Amino acid sequence: MNRDLQKSAQYVQETLNASGIPSLTVVELPGITRTAVEAAAAIGTTVAQIAKALVFKKKITKQPVLVIASGINRVDIARIGGLIGEEVILADPEFVRKHTGFVIGGVPPVGHAEPITTLIDEDLLEFEEIWAAAGTPHAVFRLSPQDLVRLCGDTVVRVT
Repeated sequence: MNRDLQKSAQYVQETLNASGIPSLTVVELPGITRTAVEAAAAIGTTVAQIAKALVFKKKITKQPVLVIASGINRVDIARIGGLIGEEVILADPEFVRKHTGFVIGGVPPVGHAEPITTLIDEDLLEFEEIWAAAGTPHAVFRLSPQDLVRLCGDTVVRVT
C-alpha cells in the first residue's frame, strides 16, 4: 500500500480496508484521472472499464443520487428519475462536495459524507475488472464488478 497517499485517497483506502474485501488498493497516478478518458489512458485500460461516478440531485427533495456508470455510457437522466421516482438534475460541484465529501473527478463509490442512493450501470458487469476513482482526481483502485455491488449494496440497472 502506498503510505504517501493524499488525505482523501488515504480515507478511501481505509474505507476499502474496512469493507472486508481484500486486495482493494488505492494507487495515485502522476496524470489527472478526472474524466473516464483520462483515467483509461493513465491506467492503460478501456474507457468502458472506468466506473465513473456521477452525482445527481433530486429536484423536489434535494437529496443526492450517485450513478456509477461505464465510462463510455451517457446516463439517461429521465431514466434515472423514473427509476428513483423523482426527477433529477446533474449536481453542481458544491453539492457534490457537500454530500460526498469529495471533488468531482475523485468521487469514489464508497466513503461518502452521508448515505447516498446508488445505482450501478449493468454494463459494468460485463468486465472481469473495472477501475473507480479513489478520492482525488489522481487516485483510482481496481476491483471486480461483483466487488462494486458488494461495496455499494444498491441497485444494478440500465442507465442508458
